[in-house]
Amino acid sequence: MTVTPRTYWLEHAWLGTDPQALGSARAGGTPIEPDVTLEVADGRITAVRPDTPAPPPGAEVLRGLTLPGLANAHSHAFHRSLRSTAQVGSGTFWTWREIMYATADRLTPDTYRALARAVYAEMALAGITTVGEFHYVHHTPGGTPYADPNAMGEALVAAAAEAGVRITLLDTAYLSSGFGQPPTTRQLRFSDGDADAWAERCSLLKEQDHARIGAAIHSVRAVPAEQLATVARWAQERRAPLHVHLSEQTAENDACREIHGCTPAQLLALHGVLGPRTTGVHNTHLTAEDISLIGGSGTGTCMCPTTERDLADGIGPAAALQNEGSPLSLGSDSHAVIDLFEEARAMELNERLRTRTRGHWTAAALLRAASADGHAALGWDGIGAIEAGARADLVTLALDSVRTAGPLPRFGAETAVFAATAADVRHTVVAGRHVVRDGVHTLVPDVPGALARAVEALRA
Repeated sequence: MTVTPRTYWLEHAWLGTDPQALGSARAGGTPIEPDVTLEVADGRITAVRPDTPAPPPGAEVLRGLTLPGLANAHSHAFHRSLRSTAQVGSGTFWTWREIMYATADRLTPDTYRALARAVYAEMALAGITTVGEFHYVHHTPGGTPYADPNAMGEALVAAAAEAGVRITLLDTAYLSSGFGQPPTTRQLRFSDGDADAWAERCSLLKEQDHARIGAAIHSVRAVPAEQLATVARWAQERRAPLHVHLSEQTAENDACREIHGCTPAQLLALHGVLGPRTTGVHNTHLTAEDISLIGGSGTGTCMCPTTERDLADGIGPAAALQNEGSPLSLGSDSHAVIDLFEEARAMELNERLRTRTRGHWTAAALLRAASADGHAALGWDGIGAIEAGARADLVTLALDSVRTAGPLPRFGAETAVFAATAADVRHTVVAGRHVVRDGVHTLVPDVPGALARAVEALRA
C-alpha cells in the first residue's frame, strides 16, 4: 500500500486518545483541533501541523471530523449474506447456526472472494480500515482440500486488497462438533483433522503489505483440550494474534464443566492460551474468576454488541473485564449491521441498561476500542492516533448530516459515538490512499450492486 507523498488538510481532527480514556466517563474533555495539516509519505504520517487556517496548495481537503481509521476486530464475511433473511421467525443461536451452515455449504473460492470484496468495501464505506477475518471455511464441502489448501483464505486476502483495506486473516482451528464429537457433515469443510494438520496448512499462508496472518481457536468445544496448546504455540512462535470465541453461550459453559470440570476460560488458562496476544471474542457468560483470569493475563476482549443482541446471546461484562486489565476491541461479527459507531454506542448503552447508571466509558475510550485497541488486537502497530509516525489510516465523518448537525465541533468525539452512523462517513484513507472519497468507494464504485450480485450468487 505504498503511495506517493500527499498532504491532507483536516477541517476538524481528533488528535489524542485522552489520558483518562480507559477510565470514567467523568474524565476531562476530548482534544478536537480545527485546521490541521498532515504530511503523508510511504503510508505514514510524517508531520502534523495544527492551526493552518487554509488548505495548503495541492492538499486534499477532508471536511468534517477526522478520526483514526477503525478496526473491525471480528468478522465472518459470509454471514453478510444472512442479513435480514435470518430474521424471519424466532429461535436461538443454535437454530440460526443451521441457517449459517447451509450458506457455508455453497461457498467456493470465487464466490467467497466476490462476496468478501463487497463486504470489505461496505466496511471501508463505514470507516473501517482493517478487518480481522475469523476464517474457518477451509476445504471443499465434504472436507477434501482444494488443490491449493489455502484457496479460501487467499480469496479473502485478495478480496481485502481489492477493497482497499488491511486484513488480519485469523485462520481458525475447527476440529470437532462438540466436546469429544467428530465434525458433522456440514462441519467437515472446516476441519483439518487435528491441530498439527491445521498448523501445517496455516504455515503455508504468507503475509503481504496489507495482510497479517493470525490464528484462532474456534471455541473450546471445537478444539479438543489436548490440542489447544498446539494452536497457542503456533501463534506464540510467530508472535501472531490468537483469537477465540469464548463463553458466548451458556450451553457451552455447561458442557465444558461437565466434561472438564471447569469453565472455558479456566480450560484455556490451563493450556496456555490466555495472554497479551490473545483476544476472547464475546466473553459473555463469565464467572468472577474468569474475569480475573482474562484481565490478569492481559487477554483482550472483543465485544460484538449488534450480533450479541441479534442472536439473543446476552450482555457481556465489558466494564468489569476492562477494570481487571482486559483491553477492549469491537467487531461486527455476523454483520447484521456494519457500523462500528453503533458497536461502540451499544457497548455503553448495554452497560447502562444492565446497571441502570450512565457513563461507563468516555467517548474517547469507546473510539480507542474501535481504533487503536482494535488494531493492536489484530497485530497492527501504529494505527489509532493522528500523530507523526503513525500509519496514515483516517476516517472523516460529516458534521452536517441530520444526525450530526448542531453540536459544537469540540463535542466531535461524543457526536461520533452517540449520534453518528456509518452513513455519515465521508472519506476513508488507508495507508495514505483515498479509498472512500465523498461517500463513494474509489475501487468498488457500486458497492450495493456488488453485494446484491454476490449474495444472489450464493442463492443460485
